[in-house]
Amino acid sequence: MLSATASAMRFGARRISPRVVSTLIAPKPKVSLGQSINFAQARCLSSTNQLSYAVNTNPNPPLGIKNASNTTPSRIGLIGARGYTGQALIDLLNEHPMMDLRYVSSRELKGQELKGYTKRKIIYESLSPEEVAQLDKDGKVDCWVMALPNGVCQPFVDALGQSSSLIIDLSADYRFEENGPWSYGLCELKPRSKLAQSNRISCPGCYSTGSQLALAPILEHLGGSPQVFGVSGYSGAGTKPSPKNDVNNLKDNLLPYSLTGHIHEREISHHLGAPTAFMPHVASWFRGIHLTVSIPLNKEMTSREIRQIYQERYAGEKLVKVVGEAPYVVVKAIQDKHHVEIGGFAVDSTGKRVVVCATIDNLNKGAATQCLQNMNLALGYDEYQGIPI
Repeated sequence: MLSATASAMRFGARRISPRVVSTLIAPKPKVSLGQSINFAQARCLSSTNQLSYAVNTNPNPPLGIKNASNTTPSRIGLIGARGYTGQALIDLLNEHPMMDLRYVSSRELKGQELKGYTKRKIIYESLSPEEVAQLDKDGKVDCWVMALPNGVCQPFVDALGQSSSLIIDLSADYRFEENGPWSYGLCELKPRSKLAQSNRISCPGCYSTGSQLALAPILEHLGGSPQVFGVSGYSGAGTKPSPKNDVNNLKDNLLPYSLTGHIHEREISHHLGAPTAFMPHVASWFRGIHLTVSIPLNKEMTSREIRQIYQERYAGEKLVKVVGEAPYVVVKAIQDKHHVEIGGFAVDSTGKRVVVCATIDNLNKGAATQCLQNMNLALGYDEYQGIPI
């Protein structure tokens, strides 16, 4: 167990590192979320030792190794470890050299040994909010991950109060917080420097992640409300039995649900600042999401122009892949991967509507991988450390 001094050093490194990073990165002009090109100037020496400037088209580039100032492993507590997302995160933590999982909580699995984690023997507990708060007060945990259903997280957050420990919430409970300590953890679209300084981070939903990444670069060219047709594997419905994860019900079937007013519809619209219609469906495969996004434009554009906007906006992003054609094998190719793939860019005959396709693994980049991205940033590690690229 880390001493109190070592723990304090770890915390100090995590909190100070973003300020150090900020001195290493040239300041950039302010841009809107939908701005496609940012000619940020990165100072460097040319081969003739003359000061030159490199063009960076991504307004929010990854911090990468510049963020990695913490050399101490972080102790992790996972509340809600039984679900699919919790299990996916455990697999990632098992391979991460700086993440030390100490506690896992599940009422259903209390007393059983955690499978698939090889760093140490861990027994499932059923931790109450008060017990979580006591472990935190005793300095046993640096980061709490809440992998709980919507509406269940708040008692744990309230019990932790003003603790300086990092809290990552995977539910929708804090995704709409505008004021206060919470940050919205979509790393590619929200300021990474802010996430690196935050100790309360709400992770986006899986559908929301894919949809926002598919729409963000084209926002300034919107000529109306986009429409998102989404199809997910049944793992997105969770482990609690329902018609949406009943394999027999889904066989040779496609099940629409919550066709208006879905919480992800509100989340997408809220964070993009643009009303977006979202129509979710569940299908018979286990994991993976396909999104077909119809986008009205405010002027005539070509497919090549639009693709270029996306490539420039996501330059340097390791977890966003922009391709020319629509993903051909769709869900099969994205299962177990950790990135979002965006393609298609089919423009209709008027030149004023484009259809963009995106695929994402709902348990990885849509949940566990994104959680680890945020953990890495806020705990002072390389954003991509422990993530298979």
